[in-house]
Amino acid sequence: MRGNLATSLRRRRRRCPIAQYDRLPPELRRWLAQAALPWSPVSALRLWHKLLDETAGNIEAARQRLDLIEARMLMRDAPRIWGVPPTVPPRQPSPAG
Repeated sequence: MRGNLATSLRRRRRRCPIAQYDRLPPELRRWLAQAALPWSPVSALRLWHKLLDETAGNIEAARQRLDLIEARMLMRDAPRIWGVPPTVPPRQPSPAG
């Protein structure tokens, strides 16, 4: 059984993710190299352009916004992926002396 292989619709050609990564701006590639999440080159570039527009082309401000966005994504997804984060016990007062 061939499933959808016999469709008359044209197949969408997927580009090589490595080639897409290689074409990213150097500043974005450096940020992605240290990112905690596995960003796709397409989504990272789309967000990069949006942030550069919002920051009037300020690369450092755009990188800081990327850090903030990634941190928020991690905070949002962490409980679902790793369970409820452990609560931090209250600090015990140090003995005076």
